[in-house]
Amino acid sequence: MATKENKYVNVAYKLYTTEDGEKEMVEEATAEHPFQFITGLNTTIDAFEEEILKLNKGDKFDFVITKDKAYGEYDEEHVFDLEKKIFEVDGHFDDKNIVEGAIVPLMDNEGHRMNGAVLAVEENTVTVDLNHPLAGADLNFVGEVTEMRDATNEEIQGMINMMSGEGCSCGCDSCGSDCEEGCGGHCH
Repeated sequence: MATKENKYVNVAYKLYTTEDGEKEMVEEATAEHPFQFITGLNTTIDAFEEEILKLNKGDKFDFVITKDKAYGEYDEEHVFDLEKKIFEVDGHFDDKNIVEGAIVPLMDNEGHRMNGAVLAVEENTVTVDLNHPLAGADLNFVGEVTEMRDATNEEIQGMINMMSGEGCSCGCDSCGSDCEEGCGGHCH
């Protein structure tokens, strides 16, 4: 049986960042394609989950999560010049995928996966930024809770499977048109 911590939540929102006094919309999750998550599984920012759990289905919200409770300060020490040979495929530099502005999957020497933004491609190096794209910004979420109920055991297991790379978050075997009713066809 689902515990109090495991709520299945859908929210429609607009996310604005505020950095150096400038407000900009950076993301939107519509009611037709809401952000879906299960509480208590560490899939969202803790402060976001705390704010949403104060609400009920149908409640509107407008709250700010400060950068210290979101993705922290932007850290220049998380920008690296990596040797170009790291990005070779069959002995050739992957110039189709490793371009300025691309987000590339990386793995450290301990097997931790992360994404990096390519800032520059030079003659012998690729400059990669490992900061979260929203590091250094306060986050203003404005929206509505479109669903909040106890998560089923199948939904919880589906989310665990997705987090471990074994499938989508709805618990179905494959994403797409074969998804069961639980995900509404919107597997992430």
